[in-house]
Amino acid sequence: MTIQSSAGEAAIKMNGGERHNEGRSSKPADCVISFEGVRKSYLRNANRSLLRHRLAAWITRAPVERFSALTDVSFELRSGQSLAVIGANGAGKSTLLRLCTGISAPDSGLVKVRGTMAALMELGAGFHPDLTGRENLILNASLLGLSRRKTYQEFDSIVEFSGIKEFIDEPLRTYSSGMVLRLAFSVAVRVDPDILFIDEVLSVGDQDFQRKCIDEIKRLKNEGTTLVCVSHGTAVLRELCDQALWLEHGEVAMCGPLSTVLDRYEARAQPT
Repeated sequence: MTIQSSAGEAAIKMNGGERHNEGRSSKPADCVISFEGVRKSYLRNANRSLLRHRLAAWITRAPVERFSALTDVSFELRSGQSLAVIGANGAGKSTLLRLCTGISAPDSGLVKVRGTMAALMELGAGFHPDLTGRENLILNASLLGLSRRKTYQEFDSIVEFSGIKEFIDEPLRTYSSGMVLRLAFSVAVRVDPDILFIDEVLSVGDQDFQRKCIDEIKRLKNEGTTLVCVSHGTAVLRELCDQALWLEHGEVAMCGPLSTVLDRYEARAQPT
C-alpha cells in the first residue's frame, strides 16, 4: 500500500473515544514522530464473527476477548533519523506503522507525526487489478499528492526506474508481485516525502532491483528524509538505519542506537 498524508503536524489522542488535533507541542522542533504511552488492542477473531454473534454478545453483555497489540509504547524520532523496528512476528511492528500513518488510531496515549508521509505497506493494496500499469501509476501518484503536471513530467523516469516499460500498458492482474513492488516503489520515491515508512516490501523482487531500492532510499536519507523500516533482513537494516526500536509482545524491549539494539536482539535470537 502506498499512503500519503498532507503536510503539517497531526496528533491523535484517544481518550474515551475522543480525538483531538494538537497544534502546539512541547517536543523539540525537529521531533517528527512521537509516541507517548500508546496502547492498541483488537478483538480476537473479529473478522470471523458473524453479525448475529456480535449482536448476541452485545445484548447478553458477554465478556469480549481482546488481544493487546501494543502496550505503553513511548519513543521519539527526530528529523533525518532512520529507525529500524524489529521483533518477532506478532510483536506489534505493523500495528505501530499503522498508527504512524493514520490507518489505525490508538486506544489510549498520544501519537504525533509531523510532515508529509509516504508508505510502502501491504504490497498491491490501493492498486486496481483491472487497470493497466500506466493507469495505476497515474492514479497512485494522484493519491500520493503529485499534481497531474508533475506526474506527467516524472512519468518516463518512474517507468524507467521500475524496469517494466514493456508491460506498462498491461492490466495489473498480469503482473507478478515483484512487478507490482517495482511500480509502487518507483511512484512513492518520486514524492520526496518528509517521512518514508517501509514494511518488509524490500524482501520482494530480484536482487538487482532490491539494490536500486536501497540506493534510492539512501538518496532520500541523505537529502533529509526520515525513515522508519520494518524488516527481518538485519543486513538491510544495518545499511539503512541508525536507530532501532525492539518490540516484544507489544512492549518496548529496547530502544537506542541500531548497532547496540540489533546486536542484543540477534544475540538473544541465537539458540543456546
